[in-house]
Amino acid sequence: MAGLSLTGAAAVALAAACLTAGCASVGYYAQAVGGHVDLLNRARPVAEVIADDATPPALRERLALSQRIRDFAVAELALPDNRSYRRFADLQRPAAVWNVVAAPELSLALKTWCFPVVGCVGYRGYYDRAAAEALAAQLRADGWEVLVYAVPAYSTLGRLEWLGGDPLLSTFIHWPEGELARLIFHELAHQVVYAAGDTTFNESFATAVERLGGARWLERHASAAARDEYAAFDARRRQFRALTLAARRELEAVYSSAADDDAKRAAKADVFARLRADHERLKREEWGGFTGYDGWFARANNAALGVQAAYDEFVPAFERLFDAAGGDFARFYAEVRRLADLPKAERHATLRAAVATAAGGAAAQ
Repeated sequence: MAGLSLTGAAAVALAAACLTAGCASVGYYAQAVGGHVDLLNRARPVAEVIADDATPPALRERLALSQRIRDFAVAELALPDNRSYRRFADLQRPAAVWNVVAAPELSLALKTWCFPVVGCVGYRGYYDRAAAEALAAQLRADGWEVLVYAVPAYSTLGRLEWLGGDPLLSTFIHWPEGELARLIFHELAHQVVYAAGDTTFNESFATAVERLGGARWLERHASAAARDEYAAFDARRRQFRALTLAARRELEAVYSSAADDDAKRAAKADVFARLRADHERLKREEWGGFTGYDGWFARANNAALGVQAAYDEFVPAFERLFDAAGGDFARFYAEVRRLADLPKAERHATLRAAVATAAGGAAAQ
């Protein structure tokens, strides 16, 4: 999913826990262990990479920038001051992991997989793309709509600091400044608060932190050129989100209606046709032919829309909580931790009420 910072599911601590507990799917956990260990073995301290004469100047500059962003995360955003993002790993591949997500033909509800520690999540991560595609083919044969997407980074929730923490990766280090900052803030946010088995809560919270922190970084430390670059990128992303949110709401209404399945299928086809047509109009009339979202729209299905919802649904609620905390990140995190301790149903009801309030306030302005 272009333009989105997504976290992967596979983490060596979780895999090891399941292996020792005698879980099923040992092959899956073994690839998680091996993939993460390989990633860690590739990591070198940032200072060492910068000092290496063989390091290209462009990479040296980006690594130095990453450390300024990392320091800012601690000093200004109250994010963890630990070993994460103080090392760099060149993976020599386009993604850290590949995630598989699946949804039924007439629903946006994602299929879930359950793991130790993290609980049940709506994705399954693989370090090898071929393995991800093999699972995707199996799911399609079983009638699921499936998406396989590249993940530039993932979080181990701060549980592997003793192994050096989560490293910076070649998969995202050259992103535009604003996007690099947001990704680092997003992944560190997962170390602050994590509710087991609640992907939407966790990802919406981390997305809120990345947006709030990214805006503060750009305002206080970025050059005018970096701010302009980010503004153009983010304007398109906001339009993309508005377009897909409208489609999600239409489809939710279709799928929950009393119509028969054939009528739902016809309405669904109409929604997706209009979604793709609206994208082409945006490209032509407002984006100057920008093709960055072409791949997403070519593969758009229930799974693609379902996973996107996890990163967006509660963001307005978290932004409202941040405002209520007076823009103080530490107070904001304390309130989010309180929510994380609630039963899931109560937690979601509280956040939905906040989303509705935020939407009402925006409409009144």
